[in-house]
Amino acid sequence: MDTDPLYKRFPKVEIPRRGAAFVIDYWIVWLLSSLGADRTVEGMSWGQSFWFLLLWVFLRVFLPGRNHGQSVGRWALDITLVGLRFGRTPLLLDLFKREAVAGVGAVLVAIGLSHLNPGHGVGMLLLVPLAIDCSAVSSDPFRRQAFHDRIANTMIVGTLRGFSLDIKLKRAYRKLRRAYQEFKQNRSSRSFEDTRQYRGDRDDFEDTRQYRGDRNEFDDLED
Repeated sequence: MDTDPLYKRFPKVEIPRRGAAFVIDYWIVWLLSSLGADRTVEGMSWGQSFWFLLLWVFLRVFLPGRNHGQSVGRWALDITLVGLRFGRTPLLLDLFKREAVAGVGAVLVAIGLSHLNPGHGVGMLLLVPLAIDCSAVSSDPFRRQAFHDRIANTMIVGTLRGFSLDIKLKRAYRKLRRAYQEFKQNRSSRSFEDTRQYRGDRDDFEDTRQYRGDRNEFDDLED
């Protein structure tokens, strides 16, 4: 029987990958909430903030509750959320507790970014709560829990279920890089062939004989 703590049995997720999943969810919610924004108000309005929180709850509470702990960002990067008590998808109440903290931090970031102006530090201050919340991950090498994870007793873990966006991007980058290197190599080879006869190369004697006035095989040139 396996007596190791539950959190040791799950594959850990790198912090950059976890942050990327959070950013994907954040920008989806921000873009959708900005569709109904009041253009007459400078920065993020109260109405947009309300829609932001409402969409955040849908994307990060109800969707994961029905989709094996995965939001859009987590699904894109093969990540899921589990409760440490039973090792399965957390209950909706736990998801609400978790996202009550993370959602408030996210909406404060959205408000802060919309009010970033030279000489005004209020916008920067609104980024601090989420930064403090997420910084707890680095102080927990075993569970890698942020403060909102500790409140809900949840943990971010890796899974085989997802789109594998990061892997697909890495493969596409390698293919593009390989194709670019082959293109440069082929271009260099063609350039060498095009300029060889003007540099006086003698490697291919028969190809350039008639331009150099060679008479050793005169019969070949009679035509």
